[in-house]
Amino acid sequence: MANQKGGVAKTTTVASLGAAMQEKGRRVLLVDLDPQGCLTFSLGHDPDKLPVSVHEVLLGEVEPSAALVDTSEGMTLLPANIDLAGVEAMLLMRAGREYALKRALAKIIGAADSATRKRDEFDVVIIDCPPSLGVLTLNGLTAADEVIVPLQCETLAHRGVGQFLRTVTDVQQITNSDLKLLGALPTLYDSRTTHTRDVLLDVSDRYDLPVLAPPIPRTVRFAEASASGTSVLAGKKNKGAAAYRDLANALLKHWKTGKPLASFAPEI
Repeated sequence: MANQKGGVAKTTTVASLGAAMQEKGRRVLLVDLDPQGCLTFSLGHDPDKLPVSVHEVLLGEVEPSAALVDTSEGMTLLPANIDLAGVEAMLLMRAGREYALKRALAKIIGAADSATRKRDEFDVVIIDCPPSLGVLTLNGLTAADEVIVPLQCETLAHRGVGQFLRTVTDVQQITNSDLKLLGALPTLYDSRTTHTRDVLLDVSDRYDLPVLAPPIPRTVRFAEASASGTSVLAGKKNKGAAAYRDLANALLKHWKTGKPLASFAPEI
């Protein structure tokens, strides 16, 4: 999950989609690449009390398995804290800096078996990229098979999308030729407003970027879930949890069949 703009529900999407995949019986690893540690905090871990984090992993100071922690919903987390803010400068001085996360994940998930196509430890890895286009985001894109762009359904939501798409193209040409851009995921969606519809139509037309279905509705349940250290799926039945379960089902079907994800078409 990547978007250089903050506040677009990247972290919420990673936590909720991971929980939905876990409900489906998948073994899920979540990776927090944001120095703010919001994913780590929202899943019940205090970033300030971590003995080791993804910071030490990226620098090669500890084995990746030593930094993994469990979450209350059965997912595994590679956590982050503010130490990660300094890793960009340290990685800049190293050759192959864009591949640090990919090398670390290879030690955790193992190589895919040519016969079964299954990984050793995890079925799904979801990476929460920071709101920037720096070395950390490049590491996330270089390590990923696919990228989804959470996009807030509000004015100025598309600012920077063009630059981000150029970054994805650069990654595809230089460090990860297999990276696929699945599309933009509408978040904070309110079907009652024409403004929301106009934003999504503009993004689709301006950047020729698929807008994925289902859109993620605006609901206070997300904030309540983060405060409780769980995903929105752990609470009472709500429309946000239902949307992420639908998205998880759509992704699982996409991975099984290879067919593109369904596009969202706002009513005109």
